[in-house]
Amino acid sequence: MTIALRALNPQDAEAEYRFFQTMPEENGFEVPYQGITFQKFVEMAIPERLLSAQGLGPAIGRVPDTYFFLWDDDQLIGLFKIRHRLNDWLRHGAGHIGYGILPAFRGQGYGTRGLELAIQACTRLMPATETEIYLSCARTNLASLQVMRNNGGRVVDRDEKENYVRIPRPQSSGAY
Repeated sequence: MTIALRALNPQDAEAEYRFFQTMPEENGFEVPYQGITFQKFVEMAIPERLLSAQGLGPAIGRVPDTYFFLWDDDQLIGLFKIRHRLNDWLRHGAGHIGYGILPAFRGQGYGTRGLELAIQACTRLMPATETEIYLSCARTNLASLQVMRNNGGRVVDRDEKENYVRIPRPQSSGAY
C-alpha cells in the first residue's frame, strides 16, 4: 500500500473527474467542476487549475493554489487544496489547506495521513516567513478536527460555525 499526494494532472483526468462528480459538498468543502462534461473538465478545468498553481489565470484577487489528490496505490481517495499563501480573507477563514475524503474511505486514517502529506507540501509552497499553517473546519465536523489535532493542530479561535486551527510549520522534508 502506497499512499501519496499527486498534483492534479491530465494523466489522471478520468479519476479526477469522477472524484469531482461523486464527492459531496459538505461541511464547507466546495467541490468545483460538478456537473460539467469530461471534455470541459479536460479542456477548461485542468488548464485553469494548472495556471492557478502558478499564480496565473482568470482568478484575479485569488492566491495561487494547487490541488493535490490523495492516492492509495491506484485508488483516488481524496483532495487536498493547498493555498500557497494567505490573504486577509484566508487568514481569518479557510486558511492554507482545505480537504475532503470520499465517504467510502472515511474513518480509515486517510484524512490524517493525507493531511500529514499536505502539510509537507504546504511547507514547500508557502512563504518562509509564515510559521504556522492555518486551517478551519465546521464546528460540527469533529472527525476533521481530530485529523487536524492528530497532525499537531490546536484550536486558536472559534465562532458559531467554525473552528480555526493552527499547526506549527514543520521543517521542509521528503517528497509528497
